[in-house]
Amino acid sequence: MASLLPVPALPAAQTESAPKEKTMADNAAIRPFHFQAPQADLTDLRKRISATKWPDREQVTDASQGVQLATMQKLARYWASEHDWRKCEAKINAVPNFITEIDGLDIHFIHVRSKHENALPMIVTHGWPGSIIEQMKIIDPLTNPTAHGGTAADAFHLVIPSLPGYGFSGKPTAPGWNPVSIAKAWATLMQRLGYTKYVAQGGDWGNAISEVMALQQPPGLLGIHTNMAATVPPDVSKALSAGGAPPAGLSPEEKHAWDQLDDFYKNGLGYANEMALRPQTLYGIVDSPVGLAGWILDHDIRSYQMIVRVFDGKPEGLSRDDVLDNITLYWLTNTAISSARLYWDTAHNLPAGGFFDARGVKLPVGVSAFAEEIYQAPKSWAEKAYVKLIHYNKFSKGTHFAAWEQAAIFVSEMRATFKSLR
Repeated sequence: MASLLPVPALPAAQTESAPKEKTMADNAAIRPFHFQAPQADLTDLRKRISATKWPDREQVTDASQGVQLATMQKLARYWASEHDWRKCEAKINAVPNFITEIDGLDIHFIHVRSKHENALPMIVTHGWPGSIIEQMKIIDPLTNPTAHGGTAADAFHLVIPSLPGYGFSGKPTAPGWNPVSIAKAWATLMQRLGYTKYVAQGGDWGNAISEVMALQQPPGLLGIHTNMAATVPPDVSKALSAGGAPPAGLSPEEKHAWDQLDDFYKNGLGYANEMALRPQTLYGIVDSPVGLAGWILDHDIRSYQMIVRVFDGKPEGLSRDDVLDNITLYWLTNTAISSARLYWDTAHNLPAGGFFDARGVKLPVGVSAFAEEIYQAPKSWAEKAYVKLIHYNKFSKGTHFAAWEQAAIFVSEMRATFKSLR
């Protein structure tokens, strides 16, 4: 990821005045959205799972050769016989969903307004291999805090978009959708919804997009929060890219982050390299649901290990249904390759640089560093990367999918981070 996925260029700050407030009814470009998968598609999915042609098992006792056969067979058995997409579909349709066209592309988003008058608007962006399903557990606690241990002063209005080429959003038919263009589209979306001040949150691609928004400084953006911070100093990034030894003088916390990143660069970049170079070649993950599931599971080793435990009957924040809801959304919307093209577009259309390298964000930033993320950003790096670091917290648990897997912690972190910006 780091060598092939560049840092988005620093766009010029925008200076136009804040937009006038609008209501949903004032904007005909915003259309209600409801999804119901054709039953024939669900029947076909189960038939394809049952017809899977399995390889022989791996030659090793760990995941060093990829997703293990036993894990995939457990997943497939449950997917074909017990998983119920209609339950997930009902949860999605139970919240307000909309479509709006921005720069010629249909953008899907969930928009839940709090009943509390002074709620703070927040746009929350997922990454790959995620989707809006990652954020479903945080919607009510953030918009209705008094029912979840908070006060009215903790309330948020939530905007949760699907990235271009992901989920229910349109699929770009030409290059050009990357973190810079998506960040501009998100600012347009918030303006279209009538929000004159708001904050942004993200992990994975969501962090890249939120940080680019902070660099663009659209009117009304007060600050951002990240659960996968881009804080790596230049000397560390250079040594990692070269495959060399760590720089001298790293603290124990910094050395731990180095070890995590070094392991990811050497052993975990296969999926990102393929999607950044040849996403269209991944025909198998469009034709085979088990192939798609294997590709999605083999994202980073610590998240993979957590998912393995889920299918071994030891859930840790996620259930089997959680995992399969997300994979099934990719399958039913046929977005395996259209989502992968975001890697290609970013690698081919923006200047080179490390995905985790500090970008020079000047707006207020909050960081939540989870133990089993690709790397746990040290506070010392975060303080250098973000000149207005308003919140930092680290946790002894949690993987790549913070809002999904550790919803209660995530909600608490949003309340703490943005308290000073209300």
